Amino acid sequence: MVDFEDMRLFVRAVGEGSLSAAGRELGLSPAAASKRLTRLETALGVRLLQRSSRRLVLTEEGTIYYERCQAIIADVDDANSAVGLRQLEVRGQLHISASVDMGRQYVGPIAADFAGQHPQLHLRVTNSDAMLDLFEHGVDVAVRGGSMADSRLVSRLLASNFRVLCASPGYLERHGHPRSVEELRQHRCLMLHRPGHGVLPWIMQTPEGPRPLRVEAAITCDNGDLMRELAVAGHGIAFKSAWDIAADVRAGRLVPLKGDVILPDAHIYAIYPSRAYLPARIRLFVDHLQQELKAREQDVLDTVRAAMR
Repeated sequence: MVDFEDMRLFVRAVGEGSLSAAGRELGLSPAAASKRLTRLETALGVRLLQRSSRRLVLTEEGTIYYERCQAIIADVDDANSAVGLRQLEVRGQLHISASVDMGRQYVGPIAADFAGQHPQLHLRVTNSDAMLDLFEHGVDVAVRGGSMADSRLVSRLLASNFRVLCASPGYLERHGHPRSVEELRQHRCLMLHRPGHGVLPWIMQTPEGPRPLRVEAAITCDNGDLMRELAVAGHGIAFKSAWDIAADVRAGRLVPLKGDVILPDAHIYAIYPSRAYLPARIRLFVDHLQQELKAREQDVLDTVRAAMR
């Protein structure tokens, strides 16, 4: 007969990509976790996982069983929660990814505060402007501008946001304020280069929908935080998130520009694996992150909009 906790271990092992990691979450040694998985496979009479020292691969039977187990465990957990029989446990490793600017200013500090409230949680934060594959890099939650098309992922809106052209007061004094696309093309443009994707275009809104704004890059870099610093230092005009530049706008280091270039929204989303069984650490962290960002949202957006010229 199949032990329900063996089933839970199997589902967590697939989700974590590691049997030992799943065992640690359940308080099991690697040897004990391996024995539990073997016991489950013996009870079923099939091999569920092909195991090596570096990775786990689902067999055909394991894939079918995993999908069914997710639904079963989710139903049991929901039933237990509904009658108050199960306390939500925030434990194990939580790997969060965010862009460099957003991670440094907001997500990192908020995540550290969340981890401080849950001593059994092990937090890992990755700040990168690369579009990391959540499955390949073991990311539990990614914070990104815009929702994802990847059908394996789900997205949840965290806060409203828009992108804006901005420059330092000194740069604008020397070169003037661009009021049109034609004038903008005469300026030094600072642009983001993403590995594997090349230089990312600036996007403007038109009656036909979003279209790339054709400008030439004076400087490209793969780090949005560095690009913001270059703009503050007067090296050119940058295309940045309102959340990224709000502190600089408030301090008078950057000026958001307003002309006939209409930029589309770029709302902030939490992106995470689409799994029926989502660990409490992910659910509760996303709730906490949304609450904290919403508390800052109005101030951020009002600060940037009020300074646009």
